[in-house]
Amino acid sequence: MDNALKLIAGLGNPGDKYSRTLHNAGFWFVDALARKYGGEFRYEKKFDAEVCRTAIRGADVWLVKPQAFMNLSGGPVRAVLDYYRLKPTDMLVAHDEIDLPPDVVKLKLGGGHGGHNGIRDVIQHCGRDFVRLRLGVGHPGEKSKVTGHVLKKGGADVEAAVERNIDEAIAALDVWLDDGLSAAMKALHTKDQGKG
Repeated sequence: MDNALKLIAGLGNPGDKYSRTLHNAGFWFVDALARKYGGEFRYEKKFDAEVCRTAIRGADVWLVKPQAFMNLSGGPVRAVLDYYRLKPTDMLVAHDEIDLPPDVVKLKLGGGHGGHNGIRDVIQHCGRDFVRLRLGVGHPGEKSKVTGHVLKKGGADVEAAVERNIDEAIAALDVWLDDGLSAAMKALHTKDQGKG
């Protein structure tokens, strides 16, 4: 299972209104992959998701952007998995992470949802045994301000930090496909030591 990576789902909210909000960092990640490796997203009604087939390091990988809203991400992700006969263990889910500062990105296998409603819904539909890519977007300091924080654009410095995270995560995918998930985690997390 260590090298299984057949589907990457980015979490976000559909529509131009949300496209550059921090909550859409997962969409930014799969969009960057489509730009780098080729492929075009198309909307598939049967999934309620935009999907794109691409090849990364010679491996066929499906990129997925659920078009239900964030809190309903799990149904579309499950539909794509079932249609292509993939397992949750073949999947990476990229999402914004308020518990990490904007200059930190981490891979995590399994675990809970940490209060992230998109991840909560994916777990409800797919179980916990998938890898998460946690793209730090920072915390506003108070719980009551979290929703407003993730549903707005970040400042230029925050957005630039998230984009750097995306570049580093894409490099980590190469390591994953060449040398396994453990090596990718080590490469990414060694870079982040001393941060967050």
